[in-house]
Amino acid sequence: MSRDPAQGPVAAWFGPAFERLHPWLQQLHRQGGRLEGDVHISFGRGLAGLFGRRLARRLGIPDDAGRHVLDVDISHDHVALLWDRRFNGRTRVASVFRPVGAWPDGYWIERIGSLELHLGVDVVDGGWFWRLRAVRAFGVPIPLWTLPRQDAGKRIVEGRYRFFVAFSWPVLGTVLSYGGDLTPVA
Repeated sequence: MSRDPAQGPVAAWFGPAFERLHPWLQQLHRQGGRLEGDVHISFGRGLAGLFGRRLARRLGIPDDAGRHVLDVDISHDHVALLWDRRFNGRTRVASVFRPVGAWPDGYWIERIGSLELHLGVDVVDGGWFWRLRAVRAFGVPIPLWTLPRQDAGKRIVEGRYRFFVAFSWPVLGTVLSYGGDLTPVA
């Protein structure tokens, strides 16, 4: 990344394309902030639900469907984007995103425990949409075809930070999804 690191790792990684993000997403990723709101967690039926609940537990997400309160602290240091998510003030999911290369061909490495996700980014109508490129568990590459499909993104809708995350298997359909509208906390 040869961009200005004083702008933070997200602005540096995007370079001039950073301006394609909604202004509120730009501000949030330059200055950091805390968001809070209700989210809805759902699971597939039968075997899909079983897989979804197991995946939720591994990711630190509550494994009971329905409404939950989520608060997210978004910050950065000089080299990484940091997300600290708490469900219902208890369950905690901390992620560190490290940039590799630069947009549009670069990606972010998200680490959650022993899991490492390589995530590309598409920008559509000011929103940020993750694209899974590779996965490693304990440093070992995992073929993408063996994993659930991930659909995740964030955008600003009517002044709120709207996000969604969904995991699905080709035969089973959606196994786990969660999302909602978050608002800034002063």
